[in-house]
Amino acid sequence: MTSRQIDALDRLWPTYGLTVSDVADGPLDPSALFGREAPVVLEIGSGMGDATAAMAADDPDRDYLAVEVHTPGIANLLDLVGRDGLTNVRVAEGDALDLVHALPVDSLDAVHVFFPDPWPKTRHHKRRIIQAGHVALLRSRLAPGGVLHCATDWAEYAESMRHTLDGDPELVSPHPGWAPRPAHRPVTKFERRAHREGREVFDLVYHRAVPARTASGDAGA
Repeated sequence: MTSRQIDALDRLWPTYGLTVSDVADGPLDPSALFGREAPVVLEIGSGMGDATAAMAADDPDRDYLAVEVHTPGIANLLDLVGRDGLTNVRVAEGDALDLVHALPVDSLDAVHVFFPDPWPKTRHHKRRIIQAGHVALLRSRLAPGGVLHCATDWAEYAESMRHTLDGDPELVSPHPGWAPRPAHRPVTKFERRAHREGREVFDLVYHRAVPARTASGDAGA
């Protein structure tokens, strides 16, 4: 880590950081974590934090909870938080699924899974974040109408993601094929490298279905 990142970790972790193992028993109250009531976006695998910081800066009315295992990435995001004066970012260190388990049902406005490890070897596919059981967990934490947005530059993983997401009974996609690249998703170093190497980037955007209305006009169970 650079000296600036080390300094940011030392200064800002007590205010903006949390360790997943400390909250894994849950429930984790997002409003208490951020000190306000606001829609929450979960960023799974925030990497060096550039995309998370850029989105949070452009979207001050929502709170961004980033989870990452790579300490230099956590430190870099904290440095960006301090540099840009961002108050709507919190950074969690640890396993993303443990963090999701700790969050209340229906508590998230969006979940972003941008360029996750593709685990390309067949014997490692079980380690992928986008698989049926994990998707069901993520979807359960989305509020009705909330968005699950994935992006990858691995064509085989993209097809696997789409098959899995299409198979979830409560996720719907407004796009008949791949989603167009949303303008709010910043271009990451992974995306730039993919373009340099001639690989296509695939976006998948799904919404948690809103319960149908009953005949009396009340929301269904």
